[in-house]
Amino acid sequence: MEKGEKKPDCGPSDDKEANCSALVNEKFDSEQIWKELPEEVKRDLETDNIPRRFYSRKRSFEDDSWMASPGVKRSCLSPGNHVTWVSTDGETTLSSSENSDPTPPEFKDGDEDKDFTEDRYQGYNYILKIAALIMIWGIFTAILIIKSEHGANTVHQISVPRDVGRSFWILEMPKMKRLSVEIGGSLLPTYYGNLSRHWASIWVEMVRTNSTLSEKHVTYSEKISEIWKIPIVSETLIDFVPEVKRSFIFNLKDVKEKLIPDCIMRLQIRTNLKKVFPMSLSYDLSPIDPGDGILYAVAILVGLYILIIFEIVHRTLAAVMASTMSIAALAAFDERPSKSELITWIDMETLLLLFSMMVLVAILSETGLFDYLAVFAYKIANGRVWVLINTLCIFTALLSSCLDNVTTVLLMTPITIRLCEVMELNPVPILMSMVIYSNIGGAITPVGDPPNVIIASNKDVIDAGVTFGVFTLHMGVGLIFVMVVVHFQLRFMYRNMKDLKFKEPHEVQELRHEIEIWQRAAGSLSLYSKDEDLVKETLLKKVRRLLSDLKKKVLLRDSNIYENYTQNLEVLREKFPVRNPILLIKCIITFIFLAFLFFFHSTPWINLSLGWTALLGVILLLILADRADLESIFARVEWTTLIFFTALFILMEALSRLGLIDWIGRRTESLIQSVDKPWQLTVAILLILWVSALASSFVDNIPLTTMMVRIITSLSQNDQLDLPLQPLVWSLALGACLGGNGTLIGASSNVVCAGVAEQHGYRFSFMQFLKIGFPVMVGSVLVTSAYLLIVHVALGWH
Repeated sequence: MEKGEKKPDCGPSDDKEANCSALVNEKFDSEQIWKELPEEVKRDLETDNIPRRFYSRKRSFEDDSWMASPGVKRSCLSPGNHVTWVSTDGETTLSSSENSDPTPPEFKDGDEDKDFTEDRYQGYNYILKIAALIMIWGIFTAILIIKSEHGANTVHQISVPRDVGRSFWILEMPKMKRLSVEIGGSLLPTYYGNLSRHWASIWVEMVRTNSTLSEKHVTYSEKISEIWKIPIVSETLIDFVPEVKRSFIFNLKDVKEKLIPDCIMRLQIRTNLKKVFPMSLSYDLSPIDPGDGILYAVAILVGLYILIIFEIVHRTLAAVMASTMSIAALAAFDERPSKSELITWIDMETLLLLFSMMVLVAILSETGLFDYLAVFAYKIANGRVWVLINTLCIFTALLSSCLDNVTTVLLMTPITIRLCEVMELNPVPILMSMVIYSNIGGAITPVGDPPNVIIASNKDVIDAGVTFGVFTLHMGVGLIFVMVVVHFQLRFMYRNMKDLKFKEPHEVQELRHEIEIWQRAAGSLSLYSKDEDLVKETLLKKVRRLLSDLKKKVLLRDSNIYENYTQNLEVLREKFPVRNPILLIKCIITFIFLAFLFFFHSTPWINLSLGWTALLGVILLLILADRADLESIFARVEWTTLIFFTALFILMEALSRLGLIDWIGRRTESLIQSVDKPWQLTVAILLILWVSALASSFVDNIPLTTMMVRIITSLSQNDQLDLPLQPLVWSLALGACLGGNGTLIGASSNVVCAGVAEQHGYRFSFMQFLKIGFPVMVGSVLVTSAYLLIVHVALGWH
């Protein structure tokens, strides 16, 4: 070696000379020893750069030019997880490449340094995943290339005379034994059908004529379908009510084979009005087969859930692929929608509300308000554990009721972790409690949780009288009882304070784990050769050093467990102040404006939806903030979430057209109809509540709610059931929101919280969350079941 360079520091100072001398004199193959270590040890040691250091140590005696720069010496077995360089001005942690050659040498047989079986399986899994995704992409791409867009059916304007009715001739025979008919006119909604005394009746006939298409030349006619009865308005209202469209699929009966070549079809239309009834009519000769459509819809939906649950791809990409596949399925049935039609499937009101709230929260977070409120919670708690937990949970619930709970959790999780670290608490149970209350609080208002946004923005729900204030009142009363019960559940589950604390300080836990790994590494080596003997002795020296550090930490643990409350509070106050008071005042003005319009938007003199109200609030705040760099604000908008919602809206409309929604609705209706009429509302409330809660525990509640809101509106429009819509709305909202507490993937806020916590070094698994969340979910749904039955079945609040 050249002058000024130092040999590597291979171990503790007292054994440095012997160890380095042994390394210089012995010509051992460190690569071979490395390959013989167990895979688990190699993985752990690999994080400590041991393979590189062993190889570097070998090469350093073969090529002096590769040594570190003068004045710097390297510890070959530093206790940290990085290469440690010691210089004259102290110890500095750097990457191993900073003081080495720009292209450090690689093991020539590096591939042999890995476990080939594991790498091979990992490679196979990756190839299988990509191949499966490309195959799915190829399927819907090929279908969309081959199949053209389905043009709109020709709309015919006809009039039905009084008494005699009208015949509409269909000159082509259907491709299958089904015929889809859509009519428009002065029709009544289905849920008003039992109040109407006026009806239009439509059925299909197979007829034979002599020559012309006229009634007097018909020589044979046979009814080949059931009768479709549609409620219509009275004669005096025909010219005043808006047009309503209805569709129906006729299942055609078998017709004698000998009649088919000489026959054509016609629609027979009759009304019981004393006046001519005008209407629009269109038909489709090749409607989707409900059986095949349901199979395709179920397959697409299951595929979506598999991609999301097992995190094969990002959930936004999964939703985009599923929605594209659903469009391809429609195209396979010659029902491919046009691009303009796809736009009408997207609920712009929901997207506008979410976008606006994301921008508002992005600006509000710059004020430091959330950090300040967390410190305020620590002050109120006065260092007491359960007071702090209750304060955090209640504050998070209230905040989630005003803002999106995903954004609230994203902001509150880092602060909660910091507070737990100050109080020597394990953040995992605190975070699980916080996110549970976040989901409960988000269920209170229409803007607190994505399922509520979907429900409250539905036109049928709005027409049923569900306003912002009505929604908040009905949900808030029930959820107050839920919060009380959940509090006692959590107190019982964490009745032992040791469950809320680390069994040992965090650094002691890490040190014990590190000792275990090094001991395992040393134990895996035999004394067969001098090379292995030398490596094993080096590892054991490292273990002895770590054991000495552990003993010191354990002895000092008791004196450092309890932090000074006043000192911590001052540190937190200095670290988390209100950073921009002027901007905070502007935000408060904006939120006062929003709160006023949210609660009174249903009054006749306010003609604004929730989405428009939020957008006006965003514009007001941007004007008041007077920000020049809008790019930084819009960059914090969760665009992937908005795209996810957009894809889901398209997916659910496509699944509806494939017949899945109608099939689920029919099965639900049949189950409700199977009980006596006095019990139908009770069964409907419990069925929707528990089905949505259990399903939301294991799948994302956003697509589930999008599907279920269609079912409850369909149930309320069934004149045979005569069910009010509002109790069904509360059942769905409570089930979808509270069901998200069941598992880690049950709600988006759960996943966000777990991800942020893992970035801070605190990981909780699916089973950890399940043990706490699922019992809480069951208890919450039991409370809401009793609440809904009392206020809507016994008291009839609706």
